[in-house]
Parts: sequence; C-alpha cells; structure tokens
Amino acid sequence: MHLGSTLTGVGFWLGTLLPVAYLPIFVSGIDSMTRLGLFVGLVTVNVIALAIGQDYSPDCDRTRGRV
Repeated sequence: MHLGSTLTGVGFWLGTLLPVAYLPIFVSGIDSMTRLGLFVGLVTVNVIALAIGQDYSPDCDRTRGRV
C-alpha cells in the first residue's frame, strides 16, 4: 500500500467517523465561545478529511497487495 492510498483511506474513515464527536457537543449545548470554536474546528477537520478521502476505494486497497 502506498502512502497516497493510506492517506486517502485515513481521510475517508476520519471523515466518516468524526461526526460521532459532534454528539457530545450537541447534547451539552453550544453555549460558549470555547464550545463553538471546538465545533467549528471539528467541522473543519471533517471537511478536510472528506476532501482527502473522497477517492477512497476499499477494493483498490485489497487488490494492490495481491499478485
């Protein structure tokens, strides 16, 4: 597996699973600048991860290692 495909896979899975981290923020409420900043930061990281991982294909990773 190449570094590019590894980075794409990590970006895909981070972008997919990161929204779970939004739940505690929503449950506790966005009532301060600190929590708002945390939420905006998480959304920003999520968007970047989705952009990096948009070309991820699990089939490509499985077939590259086989001869």
